[in-house]
Formats: sequence, structure tokens, C-alpha cells
Amino acid sequence: MTTSTLDNLSPAPSTCSLETFIDHYGDVYEHSPWVAEAAWKKGLSAEHDAPDALAELMGLMLQQATPEQQIAVIQAHPDLAGKAAMAGELTRDSTQEQAGAGLDQCTPKEFARFEQLNAAYKEKFGFPFIIAVKGLDRHAILKAFETRLHNGLAEERETAIQQIIRIARFRLRARAEQL
Repeated sequence: MTTSTLDNLSPAPSTCSLETFIDHYGDVYEHSPWVAEAAWKKGLSAEHDAPDALAELMGLMLQQATPEQQIAVIQAHPDLAGKAAMAGELTRDSTQEQAGAGLDQCTPKEFARFEQLNAAYKEKFGFPFIIAVKGLDRHAILKAFETRLHNGLAEERETAIQQIIRIARFRLRARAEQL
């Protein structure tokens, strides 16, 4: 099996100017191009032309961010099967990810359950429920939602950050596969 890289792009991530890098990768973290900017400023090498290495560096930038910056990234994510999804207002990546998990095919009862859980989760934690939906179906997502509602705030915040990093890794891998 060959290793996917992002270096088929012109230029490769490791050779991008800041502006070009943000143009290509600023959307990997939902409405948070500062993560890509921080990764670029940390320094990119040819190693970062591999999606997993770039994901690792970008994830580190999020983990090292202030709590306020982390919360802003969490809050930039849409509700799962929420009103934005139904209105077609999600980013291209979020639309594809949610559709891949079948969230665009919810029954009215399932949609109502997602709305109820989204509201309860936001009320308890102050931010949306985040889960990397790749490889999951809507039933597994609902189960995870119900389970995680019992967690404490610190645990859920850390879980959300880890899930966001996982989402970014999936997005970078998908881009490398499209090349």
C-alpha cells in the first residue's frame, strides 16, 4: 500500500506561502483558518506533505490553543442533522460527512430525536455535540450522543477537541485520495 500525500498539489503544502496554504487548508478546521495559519507558522517540512503528518501538526496547534480558541473551534461546528443541514447551509465537507452517515435520510422521529439531543447537549455543555461521523451510521451517532450526555464538561470538551482533530485527519486523507 502506498502512502497518500498532498504533494501532487501545486505547490506541495511544505512549499506553500502562508496565503496559499490557508487557501488550500484553512477550511480543514470548520470556519477556523487560524489553525492552518498556526501550523504553517510552526514550520512545514516535506514530512507534512503526508496527510497524517499534516493532521498531526494541525491537531497539535488546536491542542496548544487557549481554552477560548478551542471553544470557538468547537462552536464553529454545526449541529448534527440540525437546522443548518436541513436548510443546506453546511460547509461542503460537513454536508458530505453528514450525508455519508445517513443523517440526510433521518425519519421524522429520528430528526426530532437529534433536535432534542442537540438542545439538551448544548444546554448542558454550551457547545454542539461533535463526533467524527465517518464510518458511523445515524443509529450509532444517536447512541454516542445519549452516552456522552452523561459526561462532565471537562471530559466532553476534551472529547470534542479529539473528535475535531479526527475529522480534520479524515478531511486531509480524503483530499489526498482525490489527487
